[in-house]
Amino acid sequence: MSGWLDGNFVSVVDGVAFGLLLFTIAVGLSLVFGMMDVLNLAHGTLYLAGAYVAYALSDGSLSGLLLALLAGVLVGTMGGAALTFLTQPLARRGHLDQAVLTLGITFIVADLLAASFGGDVLPTDPPTALRGTVGLLGHSYPVYRLVFIAVAAGLALLVYLVFERSSLGALVRATVADRDMVRALGVDVRKVLYGVFASGAALATVGGVLGAPILGPGPGVDETVLVLSLVVVVVGGLGSVRGALAGALLIGQVQTLGVALLPEYAPFLLFGTMLLVLVVRPHGLVASAVRA
Repeated sequence: MSGWLDGNFVSVVDGVAFGLLLFTIAVGLSLVFGMMDVLNLAHGTLYLAGAYVAYALSDGSLSGLLLALLAGVLVGTMGGAALTFLTQPLARRGHLDQAVLTLGITFIVADLLAASFGGDVLPTDPPTALRGTVGLLGHSYPVYRLVFIAVAAGLALLVYLVFERSSLGALVRATVADRDMVRALGVDVRKVLYGVFASGAALATVGGVLGAPILGPGPGVDETVLVLSLVVVVVGGLGSVRGALAGALLIGQVQTLGVALLPEYAPFLLFGTMLLVLVVRPHGLVASAVRA
């Protein structure tokens, strides 16, 4: 076992990095769908927009990365608010109408981005200070990916504390459970819902900015990200931050090790894992206590 781990150590760490990237993207989709009951198929496009922001604004400096992050948060927040406004009239018409609307938005935005940046995948380099490799348990590993793991892990902890351990998270859960009661207490329910959607969208665009050197922007990337995010949500459990993290880390390992060890069977391993989890735990690895 130790020999196998030593031989695949880099792939395992890559799986952790990819899993945390998937968490950053998928947790917003899980919260919006699980808590607000809104199926947002434009979520992958939010990642793509953030990745293009990183490509456009990153200039090799840490300040350029910071500027891209700030711009990504702004783009995500505005995009989330716009999606909330567009999907609210369809709240009573079911998921099919929501899916068609957000899928149409995906096609429009993706075409606009392709027209602006071209039809090729654009390699995005990390800041100069974070390039190169470092020794890690006898293996060379990219510095940026290690930094990304640390930043994404901190972000995961922050999201968990805000949504599941703070008074703000309690307000969100109460709004989902009984909107009329929360409204009777004088709380503007619409602001809470807009805030959840905007936060989830901002997380996706931040994931795009940070993940651009790992999964660069280009046509079709939004579709790949969306499919993987949906798998994470199904495996982890709707509306649960811990579930999104557990599902993302599991899928990150399956995807990375599958490509490294059994590339011809990687897609089957991915969806086979989802099927197995659904059979054993139909509500996901960590079922949420709050559902819309």
